[in-house]
Amino acid sequence: MYQDVRISEIQIVPVKPNDGLIGFASFVLDQKYYVGSVAIYTRLDGSGYRLVYPAKKVGEKNINVFYPITPVAGRIIEEEVSRKVNEIIYGTKSEAI
Repeated sequence: MYQDVRISEIQIVPVKPNDGLIGFASFVLDQKYYVGSVAIYTRLDGSGYRLVYPAKKVGEKNINVFYPITPVAGRIIEEEVSRKVNEIIYGTKSEAI
């Protein structure tokens, strides 16, 4: 079921690195949903990237705007975005680092 998660039209907007933040991603999910403003951070152990999905602050609470519900979907999105980041940074289409 979750193997059918399709990510396309990935766009990366690099930013000047700041506390691990290296850019923002947008993509189309399953040819149905546009997902934008996903922050891309380097992992503390240097093993790749982690994604932080947008949240809206309401009073003192942060409310998640959207995020993957299952670990499998989150991993697929992270891998595809990581591949695109590596392609931009290193000029390679290799597997996610």
